[in-house]
Amino acid sequence: MPARARRKAAAAAGLTPLALTALAAAPAAAHGTMGDPVSRVSQCYAEGPESPKSAACKAAVAAGGTQALYDWNGIRIGDAAGRHRQLIPDGKLCSAGNEEFKGLDLARADWPATSVRGGSYTFKYRVTARHKGTFEVYLTKAGYDPSKPLAWAELDLGHPVATATDPVASGGFYTFSGTLPERSGRQLLYAVWQRSDSPEAFYSCSDVDFGGAGAGSAGGTPAPSASAPSDEQIAAGAGRSTMTHHGHGGGEAGTSAHPATASAEPNAPGAAGSSRDLAETGASAGTSYLAIGGAAALALGSAALFLSVRRRATGGGHRR
Repeated sequence: MPARARRKAAAAAGLTPLALTALAAAPAAAHGTMGDPVSRVSQCYAEGPESPKSAACKAAVAAGGTQALYDWNGIRIGDAAGRHRQLIPDGKLCSAGNEEFKGLDLARADWPATSVRGGSYTFKYRVTARHKGTFEVYLTKAGYDPSKPLAWAELDLGHPVATATDPVASGGFYTFSGTLPERSGRQLLYAVWQRSDSPEAFYSCSDVDFGGAGAGSAGGTPAPSASAPSDEQIAAGAGRSTMTHHGHGGGEAGTSAHPATASAEPNAPGAAGSSRDLAETGASAGTSYLAIGGAAALALGSAALFLSVRRRATGGGHRR
C-alpha cells in the first residue's frame, strides 16, 4: 500500500472509534419533577439519599440505590412523543420504566403524603431547564389502593385535574392551576410533562392525602407529611448527580452545574445561551439530537472513507 493511502486509512480508522465514543458518551438530560404536591423522588431526596427517614424512602433506596435520588430530576423518556401508555408498563409508572428509579414504584400505603382537599389547587413543578410543552396531571380513581402496584387503569385519564401549556417559569418553578375533585383518604397524582419542541417527556408521582375515611397508612397510622428539599439540600447534592442539561441551564450557561435552586434564575431572559431562548426558538430540542446525529454521521463517513481507501489500495495493482 502506498504511503499516502496508508495515511488516509489510518486517519479514517482513528476517526471511527472517536465518533462512536462520542455517541456512547452522550449524557442523560434532566429537567424537573413535581414540587407541590411533593413527588416521591423529591421527598426521598429531601430526607437524605444516604440516610432517609421514612420507611418508604428507606425501602426505595434498598430497592434502587441512592443514585436515583441524586438524579431526582431525570425521570424521563427521551423519545416518548406522547406514547406514554405504550412505553410505560403497569406497575412502573412512577419510574417511567427506568430501572434506576424502580424504588419509586414500590406499592406501599406509607409513602409521605401532601395534605390536600377538593377544590382549586396551585401546582408547582420544580424545573432545571425550561422548555415549551404541556403538563397534564391525573388523579387516581376513588377506591385506589396504594398497597397495590399502580396501573394506568387506576388513573382517571379522561379527567385530568390540571393541564397547562407553556406556563411561565418563575423562581425555579412552573406554576399552574387545577381543580381537585372530592376524594377521601390516600390518592396519587401522576404528572406528565410532554415537550413540544422535542419528543422527550418527564414523569412524577405525588402521594396526597384528602383526609377522612381511609386516611393514613393501611395499618391506621398516618403516613408522614411530605416535604420538598430545600435549595441548600439540592445544591449540596449537585456534585453527585449524573444528569446534565445540554446547555439548558447547566454550568455551560454560566451557572452552577446543577441550577435547581428556587432562588437561582439560570434561564433569565437575555442570558447568553439560556434555555428559555433555546426553547422559544425550538433549538433546545435539537441541541443534543444534532450532536448525536453529527457523531453518527461522522462515524458512518469515516467508515466509508476507510473502506474506500482500502479498496483503492488493494485493487491498485489491477487497474490499467
